[in-house]
Amino acid sequence: MAAKGRTEMEVGADGVAVITICNPPVNSLSIDVLVSLKESYEEALQRKDVKAIVVTGKGGKFSGGFDISSFGNLHSGEIEQPKVGYISIDIITETLEGATKPSVAAIDGLALGGGLEVAMACHARISTPTAQLGLPELQLGIIPGFGGTQRLPRLVGLTKSLEMMLLSKPIKGEEAHQLGLVDSLVSPNDLVNAARRWALDICELKRPWIKSLYKTDKLEPLGEAREILNFARAQARKQAANLEHPLVCIDVIEEGIVSGPRAGLWKEANAFQSLLFSDTCKSLLHVFFSQRATSKVPGATDLGLMPRKITKVAILGGGLMGSGIATAMILSNYPVLLKEVNEKFLNAGIDRIKANLQSRVRKGKMTEERYEKALSLVTGTLGYEKFKEVDLVIEAVIENVKLKQQIFADLEKYCPSHCVLATNTSTIDLNLIGEKTKSQDCIVGAHFFSPAHLMPLLEIVRTQHTSAQVVVDLLDVGKRIKKTPIVVGNCTGFAVNRMFFPYTQSALLFVDYGMDVYKIDRACTKFGMPMGPFRLADLVGFGVAVATGMQYLENFPERVYKSMLIPLMMEDKRAGEATRKGFYKYEDKRKATPDPEIMAYIQKSRSMAGVTPDPELMKLTDKDIVEMVFFPVINEACRVLDEGIAVKASDLDIASIFGMGFPPYRGGVMLWGDSIGAKYIHDKLQEWAKRYGSSFEPCSYLSERAAKGIPLSAPSNQGKARL
Repeated sequence: MAAKGRTEMEVGADGVAVITICNPPVNSLSIDVLVSLKESYEEALQRKDVKAIVVTGKGGKFSGGFDISSFGNLHSGEIEQPKVGYISIDIITETLEGATKPSVAAIDGLALGGGLEVAMACHARISTPTAQLGLPELQLGIIPGFGGTQRLPRLVGLTKSLEMMLLSKPIKGEEAHQLGLVDSLVSPNDLVNAARRWALDICELKRPWIKSLYKTDKLEPLGEAREILNFARAQARKQAANLEHPLVCIDVIEEGIVSGPRAGLWKEANAFQSLLFSDTCKSLLHVFFSQRATSKVPGATDLGLMPRKITKVAILGGGLMGSGIATAMILSNYPVLLKEVNEKFLNAGIDRIKANLQSRVRKGKMTEERYEKALSLVTGTLGYEKFKEVDLVIEAVIENVKLKQQIFADLEKYCPSHCVLATNTSTIDLNLIGEKTKSQDCIVGAHFFSPAHLMPLLEIVRTQHTSAQVVVDLLDVGKRIKKTPIVVGNCTGFAVNRMFFPYTQSALLFVDYGMDVYKIDRACTKFGMPMGPFRLADLVGFGVAVATGMQYLENFPERVYKSMLIPLMMEDKRAGEATRKGFYKYEDKRKATPDPEIMAYIQKSRSMAGVTPDPELMKLTDKDIVEMVFFPVINEACRVLDEGIAVKASDLDIASIFGMGFPPYRGGVMLWGDSIGAKYIHDKLQEWAKRYGSSFEPCSYLSERAAKGIPLSAPSNQGKARL
């Protein structure tokens, strides 16, 4: 049984009761902690020897917010839901803010979510300059529920509070002080003593006793406030069109301004309760926990192995991928050796790294000093002499089997025996790459997504020869360079590209059968994808699309639809965004405009395929289009699971979100599939297979689950694991 979270109280000779939140690692506010906080307050208020109260957190962290694992327990009914308003009104407002003795929050480390809401109910706040303060609840599909929607606007003003809540944007103590969210900045060593003095000063009327809930000096006049709120609503509708909770948050803030803070608190409490049980909240919680579970890999992380220290990384190839990977490495302070075949290519690679870093400087994410330091971590080389001192090599050259085989044979000669030998290939079988080496246990896939320094996913591809130690090492590097790593088995396209191959393939088939290119893309973006399959093909480039298509044709010929549309366009030098013409035309920077010229290619592709447009397809709704494009993706994801390429369904959810931009508020491709139901998906695919061909045929995993009514993401009994 895990120890319950609690608070501890210690009363000093000065008459100050220091209440400490104790719930490691981040002092999260479980129901136990909040009840204990209320009891500590009540005791402090009754004791004659207590004049004032200081609230702080154990181990240099105030509080990371409400305990997120409690949400899951509330959903499942394992713990009882407190009555509406019990936390925000009974505890935070009546007990803490309404206390008859002054209280001061002493903030270090984190004061996020409920943690900041507790601090805002105190009568003053003292912080360290580096502490993080914020209300990030919207990331989980809910709104601040302990009074944050009412107190934050009154402390920092409406505009800043909207930014902090709607964008889940925390601020540092320094900025919090400038805004008036905290009253004083001190060093961590002096924090509690400074808070004690401040609390006693309030007692002695030397400092003001302020209840944040009733402050009005930072609020704009009603007319101006409404304009700000309406602008925020317009932005929320534009940037999060399918989400309700940002608009609910704005409504709740408005209620407090129009009808007073108590009315705002009640509206917040009721809204929090209903959002907590919404599909969006359940999906985002699933993503939160699944993201943390990707680093638990059977047969690797359960063997008690510790990651070895990687002190120097070598990257082969300074092209788009190589330079992006190098940028990700130096941003996390890894020294990088960048190898190219000649001076011209090497200089171009280093220039790309400079451009990546300069872009960060321009956006204010990096200082000039940090830029110089990061750049100094890169060393260029044309030979292998310096490879004797590297611990990890990542090969990122063009997709050519013979070239990669030669490189890995060379690496084996020049690198130390412990060195991890990774390839960034997105299509070639790893066993083929390492065929000519004796170090197959050191060979692993490190598949980054482009642009590698920005995209958050890292696919770690493990063959049957890859040692568990190498997987553990790479998981650790992934974490250090701030990527979400998923470990997958070795097959064509690995997990992400293989799952999403049918995304473009189905769309191409339906265009041959009469559907409109731009209508498909619009339906997909409306659903929440960053771009539809045709805009994506333009971005990736038709050359890559054809090369991957050939890989699938070779490996899965029975379920590939051979559309001629892209090859026909390539014959006319239309190859996507890079040539300024693909499915769209690109006249102004990256702005994509529909191009009526593509109709001629579509007609030709149809006649070559020998199909006539299906009038039924012209009448489809956006929902129908989304199903026709995504159900084949779910079908392929089921195969990936069934073959043991992925460890668990939740890894594929994370892969779809972080690798392809699947909307996180839908929980990932497998959770979304389960929300629809295996039987419905199976029956639709079967119907389309009869009408449009075998590429839609449901796989045995999907058929079996549809027949038995088992969720797609339920763990499988048979472990074929290719890991």
